[in-house]
Amino acid sequence: MLITGQDDTLAAWVASQAKLSGFEKYTAIGSADSHGNLLGATVFTNYHPEAGVIEMSSAAVSPKWLSREMINAIFTYPFDQLGCQMVVLRVSPHNSRMLNIGQKFGFNFYTIPRLRGRNEDEVILTFTAEQWRDCPYRRVN
Repeated sequence: MLITGQDDTLAAWVASQAKLSGFEKYTAIGSADSHGNLLGATVFTNYHPEAGVIEMSSAAVSPKWLSREMINAIFTYPFDQLGCQMVVLRVSPHNSRMLNIGQKFGFNFYTIPRLRGRNEDEVILTFTAEQWRDCPYRRVN
């Protein structure tokens, strides 16, 4: 079940799960099981309409959160509603689950040495509207 209209709650949850300090100017979408338990969420922030780029941050406690309905909701927002040409994710190189998801979807990967501090790189994942259009996980209505 999709959760919308609870941006503050979802953003706080993602920040807590991902050990982030928080977000500024954001929109969020979440996924819950049939009992209303939150399974995962995505926060959209750092929107640059002039460039058509927005940043996404996600967290989950179950792989079941990423249903086809959730996948389509996540990417419909930046590409169809906002008209973005690209989404960006910043991922720890230790977050193998997210890196695997990015690889399956066809994201582009860029490793920036020491971006998370002296002893940790950061992987920047980018995904364009064209990549989403051609993505096998996209559900066309």
